Amino acid sequence: MKLGVVFGWHCLAWEDLLALVMRAEALGYAAAYHDGDITQLGQRQDTEVLDGWTVTTSLVARTERIGVGSIRLVQHWNAARLAQAAATLERIAPGRLQFFASIGDRPEDPAWGIPRLSPAERIAFLDETLGAVRALWRGEAVECDGAYVRLDRARVRPVLGAGAPAIELGAKGPKLLELVARHADIWNVNWPPIPDRVAASADTLAAACGRAGRDPDAIRRRMWVFARAQRLGSAEALAEFRRWNPWFAHLPDAEVTPSLVTGTPAECADQLRHWGSQLRLEMAVVDLSGLDAGAARETLEAFPGGTIR
Repeated sequence: MKLGVVFGWHCLAWEDLLALVMRAEALGYAAAYHDGDITQLGQRQDTEVLDGWTVTTSLVARTERIGVGSIRLVQHWNAARLAQAAATLERIAPGRLQFFASIGDRPEDPAWGIPRLSPAERIAFLDETLGAVRALWRGEAVECDGAYVRLDRARVRPVLGAGAPAIELGAKGPKLLELVARHADIWNVNWPPIPDRVAASADTLAAACGRAGRDPDAIRRRMWVFARAQRLGSAEALAEFRRWNPWFAHLPDAEVTPSLVTGTPAECADQLRHWGSQLRLEMAVVDLSGLDAGAARETLEAFPGGTIR
């Protein structure tokens, strides 16, 4: 199983983020994700909040192999501009962009001129956008008069065709899983490693794939896994998880606590190996959100080789 790493919540200065991504590459990690949600400026007034696309391209330019992805691209972009930017990066650095999408939702969005949409509206926005992006990458002249995407014979060059970036979509509920079935190459399983929750979503995805005429086994699985290569007590680890994962507030402690990967490097590796096998993950993404540079490096170094066998 390959390993990735995610540095979320804009907790690192640029210099620290760059050093950690370069170290992840040297250790063999396959991908690094960082936070691209600039509307967090409303909350993170104590730190740098860097534009996701600028950081992605800068990290690609400063590394040689590792994939790089920014969280929450879609809502901040016109569909044609997003497709053109991605096609340009793919032309410059083939295979490096991790094209991650989700519906997002921040209370600060209106301050940025981003409409505060309901979940159903955000899902429709994402559906229209991904459909247009796929067509643009194929070189089509795209006409679209949707509720959220309006294009008048827009084109993108270069044409990517089979060389287009894989679309990775974070989802757990039925409506978003329908989009995974229609658009995604990679399902980012938007749960902690809780087997019953993942199994229920997998069943829903399989049914959606049946309706879309796709084989669910052809869609790769990735999951962000909260990990700390330090000896944290269960209460301390749970509190840290809760702080940096408020969207899982509805999950009871009894479900979350066994999903947290903590302990010595060997213990963390054993836990990741277990989850990767049980949940059929192509990649476990080690979630280091909230850590300072020193603590993040400590957990990063726990997995030399960037894989779990």
